[in-house]
Amino acid sequence: MERPQSVWPRKAFFQVHLWTGTLACLYVIAVSVSGSAIVFLQEIEKRAHRIMETTAGRTPLTTEEVWRRAEQSYPSRELLEVIEPRKPGEPYAVVLATGGRRAERLFDPYTGADLGDPRRLASRVLDWLADLHDNLLLGLTGRMLNGLGALLLLLMSLTGPVLWWPGIKNWRRSIRVKWSARPARLNWDLHSAVGFWCYLFVLIWGISGIQLCFPGTLDFALNGHVRYWVTALHFGRFNAVTKGIWTGAGLVPGVLAVTGGLMWWNRVLSKKVKRLRVRKTSAASAGGSPLVVKSVRSEF
Repeated sequence: MERPQSVWPRKAFFQVHLWTGTLACLYVIAVSVSGSAIVFLQEIEKRAHRIMETTAGRTPLTTEEVWRRAEQSYPSRELLEVIEPRKPGEPYAVVLATGGRRAERLFDPYTGADLGDPRRLASRVLDWLADLHDNLLLGLTGRMLNGLGALLLLLMSLTGPVLWWPGIKNWRRSIRVKWSARPARLNWDLHSAVGFWCYLFVLIWGISGIQLCFPGTLDFALNGHVRYWVTALHFGRFNAVTKGIWTGAGLVPGVLAVTGGLMWWNRVLSKKVKRLRVRKTSAASAGGSPLVVKSVRSEF
């Protein structure tokens, strides 16, 4: 309680936390950013899928005429279907096939002009981010890897509190950020304080990530009511306020991954790089003047 840094179990937890974070760093950043971006996915999808209306005010083309226009626009693609608009003024939907994939385009009902993809760019980008967040863009294999990543995230969230505890005299300092501190200390404060205040978010996302990727895995430990709320808390889509909070909090795992990586660099990698440079300098000096070698060695 007073000097936790000297206790050997904490040292063991540190090694687990360190190497787990090293393995999962890029994964955590990817799912953190993508998860935060798709909190409002449903609302954006609804707006992005609104049918465009044309207002040329002419006699609309027939389905056969639109078919011919589509064949002229896409001669190398197989034309599967032309869907008539539900209301006057709305565009025709043309379904094409290429390389075993289906694509949909909208055509002006008056001029036959190609109006483009019915989904706006924002919708397509969000679909890509959702696939990245759910399946790591790798289908079922990615879903399984995602579950393993969620397990690593849960492991880090379980070892984190042990490492965070600085002792009775110093614990208040670990929940604040000293913005005027030097960069290395500022990075440490951010990792410590953000991890403390957002701990429950990270813990819930780790548990719910395992549950969503491997359904039934946690049934032995969580009853149906708890599983429901764990899943609901993963998305945070209760109302506009919670969605806003979840959008911001979704970046927390990424912040922890970046600050943790910087701490690893400051404490471990940078020292190894310096030692390697010293060895290279010493080796280069050894091939030259012996006096230079002596000078270099005396500095260290």
